[in-house]
Amino acid sequence: MVEVREWTRGDTARFFRPPTVDDDKYARGVVALRTGSSAYPGAAVLGVEAAWRAGAGFVRYVGAARVADAVLARRPETVTGADAGRSRVDAWVIGSGTDPTHRGEAESRALREILSGSAAVVIDAGALDLAEGATAPFLVTPHAREFARLQGRLGVSSTEEDRAQAARQMADTLGGTVLLKGARTLIAAPDGTVIAVEAGTGWLATAGTGDVLAGVLGAMLAANPETPIAEVAAAGAWVHGHAGRIAAGMRDGGAGHPIVAMDVAEALPLAIADVLA
Repeated sequence: MVEVREWTRGDTARFFRPPTVDDDKYARGVVALRTGSSAYPGAAVLGVEAAWRAGAGFVRYVGAARVADAVLARRPETVTGADAGRSRVDAWVIGSGTDPTHRGEAESRALREILSGSAAVVIDAGALDLAEGATAPFLVTPHAREFARLQGRLGVSSTEEDRAQAARQMADTLGGTVLLKGARTLIAAPDGTVIAVEAGTGWLATAGTGDVLAGVLGAMLAANPETPIAEVAAAGAWVHGHAGRIAAGMRDGGAGHPIVAMDVAEALPLAIADVLA
């Protein structure tokens, strides 16, 4: 039986701090996102929005011009365009809103370069197939179906009844941290650590909330570079779930109401304020 640590609000509070007078935008973390596609430009918009709302000091978007235009229309603070290596990047988010079957060789090379760098990488959706062999510190964020496909790709088998064991086995196989999404989100690290997060609501089961989570995780990894990725991921999952509850009108209890992904991103500042209170 795998030992699972239950994550709490108090645990999450350690990963947020108000900026001081000595902080600049770089001290709050620099996040770069290579996400979205012509088919799913909204994934990039949601991830960038979430990274800003989660407290990032600087957000760069790298992607197709059409998608970049959509990002800038929503968040004009964002820097767009390829980085020639002159700028600092503390964490990357890749894969959200992309399809690996439509990925060209140039894009694959660019993603592999990110995965061989020194900055932490959140690997989501359409980039999950590139996680094997990555040398950068990384976090994969599959939902159940993506996790099953990844298991098949890697030849890893497990029983559906023991998600914690499956996540731990995947982390060991990949050599990176795994965040297995669900009503009970599980985070597993290669060292055997397994953390469970239950802070959300069923109303989060709607398109785009995973893209928001990826942006939150990128911002938090950028702001907490010296902390174990599994713990940062757990804090990010907790605050994302709390934002979902706030957006759904469940802050003071009750059944709540339907939400869309942007509602969750917009509720992140309130969720963080609650953690800091």
